[in-house]
Amino acid sequence: MSGFSDLSKQMGTLEELERQLNLKQLQINRLLTITQAINSNVSASGLFEMYTSFLSWEMGVDRMALFFKEEDSWECTASSGLEEIPAIELIREELESFTRLANLDGTDHSFFGQFDVVVPVRHKDTALAYAFIGGFSEDEDMYNKVQFITTITNIVAVAIENKRLFKRQLEQKTFKRELELASQMQRMLIPAQLPKNPFYELSSIYLPHQSVGGDYFDFIELDDKTIAFCIGDISGKGMAAALLMANFQAQFHRLAHLQVGIKKFVRALNQSVLEITGGKKFITFFVAEYKLEEGKLIYVNAGHNPPVLAMGNRVERLEKGCTILGMFDELPQVEIGEIDITEDALILTYTDGLTDIKNDDGEFLDEDAGKNFVRDNHHLSAEAFNKKLWESVERYRGSQEYPDDFTVLTCKIHPPTP
Repeated sequence: MSGFSDLSKQMGTLEELERQLNLKQLQINRLLTITQAINSNVSASGLFEMYTSFLSWEMGVDRMALFFKEEDSWECTASSGLEEIPAIELIREELESFTRLANLDGTDHSFFGQFDVVVPVRHKDTALAYAFIGGFSEDEDMYNKVQFITTITNIVAVAIENKRLFKRQLEQKTFKRELELASQMQRMLIPAQLPKNPFYELSSIYLPHQSVGGDYFDFIELDDKTIAFCIGDISGKGMAAALLMANFQAQFHRLAHLQVGIKKFVRALNQSVLEITGGKKFITFFVAEYKLEEGKLIYVNAGHNPPVLAMGNRVERLEKGCTILGMFDELPQVEIGEIDITEDALILTYTDGLTDIKNDDGEFLDEDAGKNFVRDNHHLSAEAFNKKLWESVERYRGSQEYPDDFTVLTCKIHPPTP
């Protein structure tokens, strides 16, 4: 009888060894399958499905939950055998407290207490994923199973994180290309040459804060005796701002050539901006028209930084106009400003990139100081004025960066002698 008993034990040992060998072979095959899926660029959702199936059907796991980092939050991306998964806000603090593989026996937490072990996946000091595994039977080789589940979990989590990093790189590359295109488009919209003749002269300073800014300036000579010039600040940056700028420029030129009058002109621009943006973007805008024959400057300021005009002993801000463009279906009121140009005059138009400049003491560039600068230097040509203004701003800001787009358009007018 003892011989039969020994033979029976040997048979049992062989069966156990065969079972373990089959399990190892199954694990190796599954590992190979998942690796091939990763190399074949299977989607993240596909990998999660394979992971769940493997743990549930082939590893005999009754309960499983896999949490994966989504930007700054966590999401349960795979689960099985659970009735309900609580909101992340309720378990985030406990979730992030797990820093290494841990046995959850004895945990009285209503959710985490359902599981036997937690498997964190970390990269240096950053957690990428957490796998919670439960439902092992007492007679199972839990150690070997957990070791293999840890391996699979790490492989899947790292593969998905690599997918996300690659996707982010593609998005950044696409975004960079869009910025380059928008920047090229914007450079095409900004006038490369400005007029200079015995009657008027325009000169500009243009420094986008980013590769694509929201500042815009332009001019159009309607005939030998009339010039219109403008400056604006479009809300937002990037491609959207560049596209809006392109459309706005087209409307500016089309309406200017129609010569419908400055009030109708501004109302039509407002309607155009509203139709394009649906009220989601706005433009502060200043436009002026100088008629040589009449010796008159007419303007409308649509919520823009008031330009400064200096003529002789007279210095004033050009504030008359209306609200910003693109906010209302119909501009409630448009007030036209009119000034008789009887002697040489200089008009400084600018965006808030000028007034937002700070020095090393944290002090903003004072608007009154700017007004005084115009008064003291309006005798200069537009080009010489801008050069001196730039040098003054550079000295003032010291080591501070420009906080926004920096744009100046200066107009010098020489009225014809009677």
